[in-house]
Amino acid sequence: MSEPTTPARTAPAPSTPGRTTPEPPVTALPTARLAAGRAAAGRLLLRGRTLLRAVPRPSARARHVIALTALVLAATWVYARLGLVRYDLYRATSLDLTLFDQMVRGFAHFSAPTSPLRGFTLDKGMDFNQLGEHFSPILALLAPLYWIHDGPETLIVAQAALFALAIPPLWVFVRRALGTTAGAYFVVVAYAVSWPVARAMNFDFHEVAFVPLITAVMIERFSAGRHGHVLTAAAALLLVKEDMGLMVAGFGAFALVRGRRFDGVAYIVGGLGYTLYARGFMIPGVGGDPEMYWAYGQFGPDVPHAAAKAVSDPLAVVGTLFSPQVKIDTWGFLLWPTLMLCLLSPLFLMALPQLLERMLSDRLHWWITDFHHSAFTVVILLCAGADGAVRLGRWLRRRRDGLEERHTALIWAAGVCVVAVTLVPRFPFDQLIRPEFYEKHPDVVAAEEAVKAVPSGVVVEAVNHVGPHLSARTTVLLWEDKPPVAPWIVADTARISHPWGSPDRQRDRVNELKLLGYQVVFDREGYVVLHRPGATPP
Repeated sequence: MSEPTTPARTAPAPSTPGRTTPEPPVTALPTARLAAGRAAAGRLLLRGRTLLRAVPRPSARARHVIALTALVLAATWVYARLGLVRYDLYRATSLDLTLFDQMVRGFAHFSAPTSPLRGFTLDKGMDFNQLGEHFSPILALLAPLYWIHDGPETLIVAQAALFALAIPPLWVFVRRALGTTAGAYFVVVAYAVSWPVARAMNFDFHEVAFVPLITAVMIERFSAGRHGHVLTAAAALLLVKEDMGLMVAGFGAFALVRGRRFDGVAYIVGGLGYTLYARGFMIPGVGGDPEMYWAYGQFGPDVPHAAAKAVSDPLAVVGTLFSPQVKIDTWGFLLWPTLMLCLLSPLFLMALPQLLERMLSDRLHWWITDFHHSAFTVVILLCAGADGAVRLGRWLRRRRDGLEERHTALIWAAGVCVVAVTLVPRFPFDQLIRPEFYEKHPDVVAAEEAVKAVPSGVVVEAVNHVGPHLSARTTVLLWEDKPPVAPWIVADTARISHPWGSPDRQRDRVNELKLLGYQVVFDREGYVVLHRPGATPP
């Protein structure tokens, strides 16, 4: 049987310089195999399309839930990042982070919310009940978090989450009020980056952390007609601080204007009554001084005299609202982020008592924008601005046919967002994009070593910016220019610190402590740790 013949292969032609050798022809697949491949690919494509159709698309509601959740998580991360970096780099302070840390720790241990630090500064003793300064029992809600992590960092993260949680109810109210979803997102972004929130997160921790969330819920539930929920939120607001009764009374005035007469009168009477009761009975009942925060001496020694002054000389009282110049600046920073339209809404009445409380006082740190005080009203003013924008849109539509209210509302919301973003560089959120904000200098390393030199379980007087790092494992008092009472002291002789007037005086005080028997156990970069053997803690 003959062998099958193999076709002879033709040798490639030699290449000629300057010519391109042609590629050999590609052998075509058999027609049957090509058809089978195309059929298999078609079946796979059809199966993929079927699977995609089987996956349910998220509803509009689900998409909004996802978007708002992302916003809340992002805001929480940014806020916590700002606070924790400041804490890690010794920029947080005992007044007020250590103060609240001691208070919440008392709640967490099922004991009185005492603050030895505040009692020491007020000369009221180590067992001073912090509710005697500000009546804020709502802080007990944070106690379970201390069972997870017992330290000031817990308060920083909790505050970040509370501020961020105001975003969903604010979004719901603004969307309902403006009638535009895009506008609602513009406004919540404006809130998230707003300067009052930035100031609050940049200044340790305060009870104001609860207020944006509660006020957002109050306003949104009122607009939804769920007045039982409003009452619950109002009761929670009263527990934030003794003067929140004034805000509840302002909300009552708003309810009156909106036609809820019985509710309005009840909120006004209940709010004012609660504030008077808290100042007159609750605060003194736990050892506090109800007159500690009377800051209206220019009008009289108490409320009746101040009221008489307002009646007899109203122009002087009104003038106090705008003098000195710094008050006008603060008014501008409060109202301009709403494009001034908050003034067109009766909801502004809810914020008015707290604004008057600040601007009529004789205390500079209440007037200025440097601290946390403006965060009490940030949500209220934004909601009032949204309501004002709607009212302006209705007015314009009556005068110009074809102009839709929704367009006016959307323009306002976009403008509010732009204003909020443009203000970011003037306030603390701007730090987060600056590399120098995260730099760890030699003085921070020295502060860490100074903290390590103090044993756990002792009583220590610590300079203001070191106290928070000792609070979780020692009893921290504030290092002040007064006779020492603690066996351990952490001083700073290089940087001025509250309540000292100058580093020179701080250095002199360290020398005086040495003469009183304190021994230096650590000294670097201006940080000095002193110990007096045999000293009995207070």
